[in-house]
Amino acid sequence: MTRPANTPRLTPYLTVSNARAALDFYRNAFGFAAGNVVDENGVPTHVEMHYQGELIVMFAPEGAWGSTARTPRSLGVECPQTFYVYCDDVDAMHAQAVAAGAVSLMEPADQFWGDRYCMVEDQDGYRWGFGKPVAANQEGKAS
Repeated sequence: MTRPANTPRLTPYLTVSNARAALDFYRNAFGFAAGNVVDENGVPTHVEMHYQGELIVMFAPEGAWGSTARTPRSLGVECPQTFYVYCDDVDAMHAQAVAAGAVSLMEPADQFWGDRYCMVEDQDGYRWGFGKPVAANQEGKAS
């Protein structure tokens, strides 16, 4: 076995300003579920979050284990990457994320590449894109 069950071969590992706040945000904004959480004296120092039964992201707070890594927001820079997540309902995900405090960078819309897509920014400055193939949006609709 080269990796644990339900673990993709590539998983982003983020630096966050406050791991407890990030855990709550990702749960409320995106519907992610907490997996393994390493807690030291009441402060999460490593968090794994799952989406629809799969590991989707891991993170640790700034300064954990002597790291000098900082969030895009702490550094005052625009995040150079976007995490693209396929979901069941792009419009609902966008509304839920914005209601939980995410900043909308792109409203849900059908895109030229074939997905309905939106983009939001979280409290640490990371960009999250949510998509669903447009054809999948049409399934079950009468013509």
